[in-house]
Amino acid sequence: MKSTYIKISLLVCLISSFYSCDDYLDILPEGQENSENFFNSPSDYEDALVGVYDLLSTTYLNNILAEIASDNSLCGGDTPTDVLDWQQIDDMVHTADNGALRNIWQWMYAGISRSNYIVEFKDKIDFEGKDKILAENLFLRSYFYFELVKFFGDVPMYIDGRISVEETQTIDRTPTAQIYSQLETDLLTAIESLPWSQPQEGRVTKGAALALLGKIYLYQNKFSNAVVVLDQVIDSGQYDLVNNYGQIFINSNENNEESVFEVQYFGGEGASFDCFQCVEGNIAVGFMGPRFTGGNFAPFTSGFSFNVPVADIFNLYESDDTRRDHTILDMDQFLAERPDVTISEGNEHTGYFNKKYIPYAEANIPDVNLTHSNNYRSIRFSDVLLMAAEAYNRGEISDAQARTYLNRVRDRAFNDMGSGAHDINLSGTALTDAIWLERRLELAGEGHRFFDQVRTNQTNTIPGFNPSTHVLFPIPRIEIELAGNRWQQNQGY
Repeated sequence: MKSTYIKISLLVCLISSFYSCDDYLDILPEGQENSENFFNSPSDYEDALVGVYDLLSTTYLNNILAEIASDNSLCGGDTPTDVLDWQQIDDMVHTADNGALRNIWQWMYAGISRSNYIVEFKDKIDFEGKDKILAENLFLRSYFYFELVKFFGDVPMYIDGRISVEETQTIDRTPTAQIYSQLETDLLTAIESLPWSQPQEGRVTKGAALALLGKIYLYQNKFSNAVVVLDQVIDSGQYDLVNNYGQIFINSNENNEESVFEVQYFGGEGASFDCFQCVEGNIAVGFMGPRFTGGNFAPFTSGFSFNVPVADIFNLYESDDTRRDHTILDMDQFLAERPDVTISEGNEHTGYFNKKYIPYAEANIPDVNLTHSNNYRSIRFSDVLLMAAEAYNRGEISDAQARTYLNRVRDRAFNDMGSGAHDINLSGTALTDAIWLERRLELAGEGHRFFDQVRTNQTNTIPGFNPSTHVLFPIPRIEIELAGNRWQQNQGY
């Protein structure tokens, strides 16, 4: 919904300790619409749904932290204290007082609260197309809850409607298994009413819901279930790999045939350093760009040099793997080709930058560093193929099918055009390792790596990682206090 920007009134805001309603919420004058007399027309439901979509923009933080926390990248920035919350996560010294983690907690619950407002009044009126709106809403709520579970594990779950301040002090953390069960139920319900394609780019489709469900199954090692739903996406004929890997992430090729679900960003309005939740642009992009100081560095523009890839990931690619140079910008090579360009190296300079989400020069306002229009490719078809390959292999269902899906991704990476020159012919655990390696290479820089490492027990390469503590992030301390100190903190914090 890149072209749509609305301000949601206080009626969408959950007045609770889970999050605060900041200045992105406009309070209506007395006597105008309120939460109880809303939802009187299809457009009311549609407007409220746009409000739920709007909170997807805040997931830029989830995605950049999932790379910084992994072995793919260092935090970077200007100095070792630049955005200290991110630096602490990179160094694995974060605590329950980390502000970035609290932002994730608040913003994901803000999305859930907006979604639950629709759920509370889902039966108020009937109209054609309501089932699809409710299905999109269930997907979005599942998306926000899945993000919370990945970061924090057991979290308070409420699904029936808004919640009062008093009720927040009576809710316990819900076991992860119970949350996953609810998400499975919600997504299966949503799938029934979702179309394979939508008239507006960025809206949830049947394929997106099937893919998210497949990922949730994979995170629980429910491999047979994952195969069933992921194969539906693969066999649907709705998606395919973009022939040229380098074309996937350019701004002129958004919502392409490889995009199963894509978070829409708009560079024309919204956001400031005083209101990150007001964002309509992709904040992470500006933070990840090189700090150019002079010369002609078009088509790129300058950034703040965060989330810098390490040499290990650059060197992991084979020399003829086309993905490397479209995933990572080699600054030494770039500067050698443009001797007039200068940069400020900054903290933890590795010489590499995330090229998938690099800032392009564009007419972005009001702050060029915060409102870049690069969409976030949340679920790509190659991700679906690799998830299905893993499920077929680890579920001991069919290594042959797993290899077919894996090699389909590799054929594109090496421009093999079906020749099989770089095909993997392994089986068993060796094939598992090959699939996991392929996920790292294919999805580097896209915010999946840390959680892939955690779920597959490959965290030994993360500097400072303590497996008895860092599998989950801490529940924000202030949220525990606001909930009456009834929640036990995650282990190690």
